[in-house]
Amino acid sequence: NEWYEHVMAATTNGTSGNQTFGMTSGTLGCEEANGPLKLARVFMDQNMEQLAVDSARGQGESLEALTTLIGVEQADKVEFSKTLQSNFDSIFVSTDASSEQAYSAMVEAMAANEKLAKYLG
Repeated sequence: NEWYEHVMAATTNGTSGNQTFGMTSGTLGCEEANGPLKLARVFMDQNMEQLAVDSARGQGESLEALTTLIGVEQADKVEFSKTLQSNFDSIFVSTDASSEQAYSAMVEAMAANEKLAKYLG
């Protein structure tokens, strides 16, 4: 509890990068800071075309994977699929819509739905 012990600890943590590594890799349990929606954003970026097809149909493998990444409970999965399907035009605005635009629109649609808003953190 001496002042120099704190200085040495702060210097060691600051220069070695172990705390930063722990937060970004998830080994310190900080992955919840970005929540499961961070994974959804990455997933959407890599699977936009198939996700658009599945969302238009209201079912499919990529849509199921997205619900799993977000952590949608079994009881709410149908609601999630219906929400993406009914908001298809705003989420997948056009064929050249970016995944960031689609992600933002999906979050807005979820926020407007009482059952799905709880997954936004």
